[in-house]
Amino acid sequence: MSRTALSPQNHCHPTTQSITNRFTTPITPIQFLRFRNPRQHHNHKNKLLVLCFSANPSQSPPVVVVGSANADIYVEIDRLPKEGETVSAKSGQTLAGGKGANQAACGAKLSHPTYFVGQVGNDAHGNLIADALRNVKVRLDNLAVVPSAPTGHAVVMLQSSGQNSIIIVGGANVSGWPQTLTRQHFELVTTAGIVLLQREIPDYVNIQVAKAARNAGVPVILDAGGMDAPIPQELLNFVDILSPNESELGRLTEMPTESFEEITQAAVKCHKLGVKQVLVKLGAKGSALFIEGEEPIQQPAILAKTVIDTTGAGDTFTAAFAVALVEGKSRTECLSFAAAAASLCVQVKGAIPSMPDRKSVLDLLNHL
Repeated sequence: MSRTALSPQNHCHPTTQSITNRFTTPITPIQFLRFRNPRQHHNHKNKLLVLCFSANPSQSPPVVVVGSANADIYVEIDRLPKEGETVSAKSGQTLAGGKGANQAACGAKLSHPTYFVGQVGNDAHGNLIADALRNVKVRLDNLAVVPSAPTGHAVVMLQSSGQNSIIIVGGANVSGWPQTLTRQHFELVTTAGIVLLQREIPDYVNIQVAKAARNAGVPVILDAGGMDAPIPQELLNFVDILSPNESELGRLTEMPTESFEEITQAAVKCHKLGVKQVLVKLGAKGSALFIEGEEPIQQPAILAKTVIDTTGAGDTFTAAFAVALVEGKSRTECLSFAAAAASLCVQVKGAIPSMPDRKSVLDLLNHL
C-alpha cells in the first residue's frame, strides 16, 4: 500500500480501492495558480511560484484527525477583568469548536476527505458539535457519545482587538476513552494519508494512534496546543512534525522564544528530543519550518485587512498545511497554503464558521 513520505519530493498516492470507493464525488479539473513568493525581495516582484491544486481531491488518501471537540462559549468584552473584578460582556454565543474538531472541519472545508475520531457527551452541546461537523462534510463514523461525561466546553473571552483568552473544561474529551482503541480506529489510522493529533485528549490515546500510524508509514503531525504539561517522550518518538506556537515552544523547551534566533535554538532542542521537523506558528510574524540538518523555511504572514477573531487560526494553519502536504505539495507550498487559510480565518468570528473553503484560499493566493 502506498503511503505519503515526508521528504522534499513528497507525493501522495491513492489508498486501496476499498477506501477510495467511499469518495464518490467526481474529480474536477486541476487548477494551476500563480502567486508571488512573499519571501522574495521586492526587486524580484515579477518572479512567481506556481501551485497546482485539484479543485476537488476526493480520491486522495484521507486526513484523519483524532482529538477534542468542544462547545465554545464566546463572551465579547472590551478587556479582560482584573483579579476580583466583574465586567459585562457585550454579547454571548455558543459555537462548535475544540482543536480536534476545528482541524477536522478545516480539512473538510478545504475539500479533502476528512475523518474525525473523538468523543462528546449525550447532551445539547454534543449535538451542536456533531451537526456543525456534519454540515461541513466531516466523516463522523468514529465520533463516540459518552453518557457518563458532558461534552467538553471552553469559555472564549474575545476582546475587541480580536485577541482571545480561553479556559477549557475537558469533559468527554478526557473521560471515557477506552484503554485500548478499537480495531476500527486502528484500521482508519493505518489507511490515512496523514494523521493530526493535539493535546486536549489523554496522552495514552495519542500514543496508541501515533504508534499505529508510524508502523503503517503514515505521517503524524502533533499540534502542541492543549495540555500544559511536558509531552511524553514515548509520544514524541512517533511524531513526524511537532507544531507549537512560539509560547508553547517556549514552555515545552523551557527556553526563550522572543527572537527568531531563540526560536531556532528551541527548535534544535526539539530535534534532540527526536522530532525531525518542527512547524512553529508565529501569529502576525508568520511561521517557520525547522527540519533537522536543513536551513529553516520562513513564511511571512499574509496579513488580513481586518482581524475579527483569532480563535481557530492556529488549527486552520495546521490542518491546511496537512492537506497540502498529503496532496504532494512542497514544504514551501504547504506553508503558503496554510498562511492563506489562516489569514482568511481571522476575518470571521468563531472557529469552525471562520474556516475558509478551498476556492477562497486559492483565490487569495492567486491575487497576492
